[in-house]
Amino acid sequence: MPKVKEYHVAMGVGRHLKEWGISADALSEYDWWDSFTINNIHITFTPTRHFSGRGLRDRAKSLWGGWSFKYKNEHTWFSGDGGYGEHFKEIHKRLGDVDVVFIECGQYNSNWHQIHMYPEESVQACVDVRAKYALPVHWGGFSLAQHSWKEPVERFTAEAQQKGISH
Repeated sequence: MPKVKEYHVAMGVGRHLKEWGISADALSEYDWWDSFTINNIHITFTPTRHFSGRGLRDRAKSLWGGWSFKYKNEHTWFSGDGGYGEHFKEIHKRLGDVDVVFIECGQYNSNWHQIHMYPEESVQACVDVRAKYALPVHWGGFSLAQHSWKEPVERFTAEAQQKGISH
């Protein structure tokens, strides 16, 4: 008996899971702003700015995004990977203030700035969604980013303190 009964994924990701033997009946794919509810938790798939695909032939065949979780009066949001943009203000406009955000803040490089935020932009995204608390994630993951292991979280922490974001 499989441990996972349902898979909720970004549009286009289901094809990979089907190739790995996951039943189509267990899959639900979502476009940006699509929502569903599980156990009284309202979940919304939110946009981010990142290329999609991992190979030479699968570009623009899936979405990249984050997830908003609302339960009663609590709102948690995971940003997913992505570059800084106006979509953060749109997330706030559509979904309201965020209590806790798990925000991408690493793996940046000037060569792919459009798809990974600098730590200061990650803090600005927290300001844009009016986050009460922020937890920086996705830092120290791989060496291609050409920054030291701790640099992203140190820069994030310094900027968060200046902007009054609890972390």
